[in-house]
Amino acid sequence: MAGSDITAPAPTERPAPDTVKILIAGGFGVGKTTMVGSVSEIAPLRTEEPLTMAGLGVDDLEGIEEKRATTVALDFGRITVSDDLVLYLFGTPGQQRFWFMWNDLSLGALGAVVLIDVRRPESSFAAIDFFERRGIPFVIAVNGFHGEHPYPVEDIRESLTLPEGVPVLLCDARDRTSSRDVLIALLDRLIAAATPAG
Repeated sequence: MAGSDITAPAPTERPAPDTVKILIAGGFGVGKTTMVGSVSEIAPLRTEEPLTMAGLGVDDLEGIEEKRATTVALDFGRITVSDDLVLYLFGTPGQQRFWFMWNDLSLGALGAVVLIDVRRPESSFAAIDFFERRGIPFVIAVNGFHGEHPYPVEDIRESLTLPEGVPVLLCDARDRTSSRDVLIALLDRLIAAATPAG
């Protein structure tokens, strides 16, 4: 209306959500790229390259002979947990020759998921050691290849000689709900660690 001094209310601005950087780590061929891709709400960024003859004798394909490509830098995805929380997921490369990337990728990370393949558990020992030495909280996610989980959680925990309080979860990295549940368990651990006792 002309001459009116009534003004429209200013639109309320929603505060930007908190963002949390999470690493998805583990040995060569344990399912890191698969997990990031299954749970990401955006098309994941992948730096996969085909395995070539140059990797023979360098990359250990025992138990994963069907693998045809490998991550050479990182995988990246994003998942919105709530209106005020977004997770940025960074998948690490698995081969030892690319481990130098882990130091850079871990900068600013609040937590990590260490994926385990029970057919080759030794492939993830270095990842467990990496996060223990840096004091980055992590959870263990046992990826059930072909949907199989042949060992109980207690046996896996004992074989990995994990510190008390590190959750061990059975998962299927191909399944969005299963991967999301692993991330929620990690968030629960981070919240518990940040909450003062008593």
